[in-house]
Amino acid sequence: MINKTKNVAYMGPPTSFSNQAAIQHFQQNTDFASCESIADVFESVESGAVDFGVVPVENSNEGMVSHTLDMFIKSDVKIVAEVFHDIHLNLLSNSKFEEITTVYTIPIAFAQCKEWFRKNLPDVKHIDTYSTAHAAEIVSERKNSAAVASALASEMYGLKFLSRSIEDYAQNTTRFLVISDKILSSGAASKTSLLFAIKDYAGALYDALKPFSEANINLSKIESRPNKVQAWEYYFFVDLIGHIDNENVYKAVKELEERCDFVKVLGSYPYNPSS
Repeated sequence: MINKTKNVAYMGPPTSFSNQAAIQHFQQNTDFASCESIADVFESVESGAVDFGVVPVENSNEGMVSHTLDMFIKSDVKIVAEVFHDIHLNLLSNSKFEEITTVYTIPIAFAQCKEWFRKNLPDVKHIDTYSTAHAAEIVSERKNSAAVASALASEMYGLKFLSRSIEDYAQNTTRFLVISDKILSSGAASKTSLLFAIKDYAGALYDALKPFSEANINLSKIESRPNKVQAWEYYFFVDLIGHIDNENVYKAVKELEERCDFVKVLGSYPYNPSS
């Protein structure tokens, strides 16, 4: 846990899940800065307006947050920590359940509750917001509407619970990344994230990953994202176990650079195998 900091940016209003993840990782007396988008969090860190940012990167049920991955392609910020935060979604409103015609929340929250809505509110209109907390803020001023948001949002915006824990899967966790403009020193247990673009030939991905296999380095995740400039070409995001300063990791990454068109180390940070 990082104990000394000046300020931390996160996405959404206070009580958003990004805000809760930031509080989970940093001290309560940290100065937190609310941002309207993931891009704004990255820009706040890049400009030096804040020391750290907290962004969602992956949900245990819905997969990767594509906007966060895309930001790493064009940003030079570094990953310095990861935070795993349990997500429990609630239907909040000041109207009665049978009066609800419209529901507000972020797209990924709708996705995490799609079965619940199919069974309980199949005909309501869904409107996307940029955060669950913003959805609660909107609903606090509107009749016949509800928000899918956290329990803390109900307290802040004076909303009642129409239904609790409506997520389709009880084990619903989001992984957040803490970003900064610096790489932290090596630790006893570390994870390294990087991205690369392969050359265009048969077997290129196999050749790119071969140095890690030969060095007995565990690749815990690999994810592809489209190259927005060249159609049908991709960037690959990789999480591996080990610090970039470790000799075997460093050598494997150097070999990767020789086999790829583009390689960027996103950061090495503490790794908790039980997370």
